[in-house]
Amino acid sequence: MNSLSVSRVVSLSLVLAGICVAETGGEWPSYRGPSGDGVAPEVLGKPWDSAGPKQLWKVPATNGFSSITVQAGVAATLVTRDDDGTPTEFVVAMDAASGKELWAKPLRMAKYQGGGDDGTGDNKGGDGPRSTPALAGGKIYAYGANLDLYCFDAKSGKLVWKKDVARDYGGKNISWQNATSPLIEGNLVIVSGGGKGAAFLAFDRNSGALKWKAEDDTITHATPTAAEIHGVRQVIFFTKEGLASLSPSDGKLLWRQSYRFNVSTAASPVVWDDIVYCSAGYGVGGGAYRVTKKGSEWSSEELWRTEGNDVANHWSTPVVKDGKLYGMFQFKNYGNGPVKCVDIATGKVLWSQEGFGPGNVILSGDRLLALSDKGELVIMAAKPDGYEELARADVLDGKCWSTPTLAGGRIFARSTKEAACFAVAE
Repeated sequence: MNSLSVSRVVSLSLVLAGICVAETGGEWPSYRGPSGDGVAPEVLGKPWDSAGPKQLWKVPATNGFSSITVQAGVAATLVTRDDDGTPTEFVVAMDAASGKELWAKPLRMAKYQGGGDDGTGDNKGGDGPRSTPALAGGKIYAYGANLDLYCFDAKSGKLVWKKDVARDYGGKNISWQNATSPLIEGNLVIVSGGGKGAAFLAFDRNSGALKWKAEDDTITHATPTAAEIHGVRQVIFFTKEGLASLSPSDGKLLWRQSYRFNVSTAASPVVWDDIVYCSAGYGVGGGAYRVTKKGSEWSSEELWRTEGNDVANHWSTPVVKDGKLYGMFQFKNYGNGPVKCVDIATGKVLWSQEGFGPGNVILSGDRLLALSDKGELVIMAAKPDGYEELARADVLDGKCWSTPTLAGGRIFARSTKEAACFAVAE
């Protein structure tokens, strides 16, 4: 999906009492933003003062690590709710200006093999959907934990079409169930999770018709990344076999790079120029590869590779600015794990600052917006010469393993207990 130009971003408008108007400009329509790289196309604004950011609304959001997506005044996320006595995944659409629920539709039973915990210890993660819905053209696309893909009308909640990837394409789920989010690429919605010859699937986003299927890879929890390398648009999947890059127009395989798998891979690939970074926890570590193209032939060359968890991302995908990675580089360091700055070309750690846990960051201009796993919003400078914190505020109860959203002059964030919206200072 192409980035929105700054000129298209409409700033937040407020009435005298601080109540937001009904229409919200700007958008964050898919997991990790308009371009799928965690970069906001609008300016974050000045840091808030000691009182913290102005809260515009806060509503319950029961269980889940799904992030909030926003388009055309609609905000969407996945939660777990009771449906006739059965814990069930729901896609929820809210008015982005007020937080008022517009509609909620059940997906399938919420049962996460190996997920959650007993509520004790440092984790206290709870359970719930890990996938984030995508919005495009007045529709919401949700990919459930059971490999069930849905398209709903964004305003009414009417079901437009649905697919059972496990049943119809031989998909086999994994421990902790599916966590990947649907990728909107032009008129396609792309997912992974099918079986032999259908590991990667592209559907017409309006009709649901299958446009192509490809390869035999085994799904992980990592959402694919769309990027342009050497002038060629491609979608990069991170599977149990490693990296696989495909042409989004026809599913043709462009290049592969093997990468070790152990237990779970959950962070998405990160692209900077012709370098692709990938990482996993459980002792796997991070690595970067330079992708080359000679004629019609593609290849990848390892630039660096680490073992262990020093340069590793469990599920927190970093952002990249000027060849430097910024994000939560840690493994199961709940509550206080560090944010780090890492050179993408060498793997060198340039600085590290504890106090975040496995939350997530996004990039806005020369600033980072972080959501710590204990519910703090933090603004910091995106610079390689040292950590500089500009603002911090505790804004949410519950565990936050989701990614914050910046859209229309507002910050959207959620935890396993609640979702909230905050004004960005001008």
